[in-house]
Amino acid sequence: MKRIFLSPPHMSGYEQKYINEAFETNWIAPLGPNVDAFEKEIAEYVRANDAVAVSSGTAAIHLALSLLDVKKGDLVFCSSLTFVASANPIIYQRAEPVFIDSEPDTWNMSPQALERAFHDAINEGRLPKAIIVVNLYGQSAKMDEILSICNHYHVPIIEDAAESLGSTYKGKPSGTFGRFGIFSFNGNKIITTSGGGMLISNDTVALKRARFLATQARDPAPHYQHSSIGFNYRMSNILAGIGRAQLEVLNGRVEARRFVFERYYKELSHFPGFYLMSELENTRSNRWLTALIINEAEAGVSAGDVLKALEIENIEARPVWKPLHLQPIFQGARYYQHSESESISEQLFKNGICLPSGSNLKEEDQLKVINCIKDVINNSSKERDVIHI
Repeated sequence: MKRIFLSPPHMSGYEQKYINEAFETNWIAPLGPNVDAFEKEIAEYVRANDAVAVSSGTAAIHLALSLLDVKKGDLVFCSSLTFVASANPIIYQRAEPVFIDSEPDTWNMSPQALERAFHDAINEGRLPKAIIVVNLYGQSAKMDEILSICNHYHVPIIEDAAESLGSTYKGKPSGTFGRFGIFSFNGNKIITTSGGGMLISNDTVALKRARFLATQARDPAPHYQHSSIGFNYRMSNILAGIGRAQLEVLNGRVEARRFVFERYYKELSHFPGFYLMSELENTRSNRWLTALIINEAEAGVSAGDVLKALEIENIEARPVWKPLHLQPIFQGARYYQHSESESISEQLFKNGICLPSGSNLKEEDQLKVINCIKDVINNSSKERDVIHI
């Protein structure tokens, strides 16, 4: 049985042109014309002043924290419902992560929980050095509310837009709301360079420093001299060429994934207990992954039931991210819930699943996914009918 993947790479067919140019000109090592052009093209696409191409989204977050002088003993507030890469760079800097719950409308950082975390920080006389806000599965967080809080306390935002390139919030591109924004071009993202990332900002002076740090912090000297600790974080010219070709088709990839979402919505949303991730008013999600929650009491089936049935049919589907405050490596870290009585991220993890959502997902394959889920629902309904009889 052919496997249906969650979010496989989708090549445009134009990548080879840029790769060949890199080989023909012998620009194989990191940096080169493709890197320069890719940075310029991404910055233009999101209407930012500058961009720095790096080896991963994680590297971009690490550089942002370094540029903000986050160091040992500092606090950094971070979304809890996200991939571990959002928070690992906090540990690289030997700072202390404080995790913030989600809210139910976007599944992203809760302004209410964030406000409570700031209130405690003020009482302790220890404000965070930065806030890492994640845009989950392509959906922007409630940036107006979050910006209002962070600006009030004069704390900069790093917008983790790894999953939301091509999304907008009130007409403005995702990733451009904080002091720094980051994108990921991992193999499963909406466009890919096989591995890579981008750091963006309107602060061109800071990004000049980022380029310096990302290239082993080599001083301007005829010999190899280093007065600062740097990183080997720059993107290769070959991978940047792949990125340029991918960027050319980004808008089409967004439309394709939104179409995948709409078909799932049409076929599944009418079933009791099935709630697909909503789109906040005045935002436009790239629908990187179609995610939904299943209320077992209403649906008669659980998220686990659906995941097991899909795996039997060789269909890759996954639970939503396990909240970082529940991860063993962050045991003991502080966590602020959306409300005193409710942890939204824990409920989403318990009941949420992500379905195959690739921009190259064939209609017949998506219908196989849908029909498998319908079979689970129908079989559960029949079992309940037998019990009632």
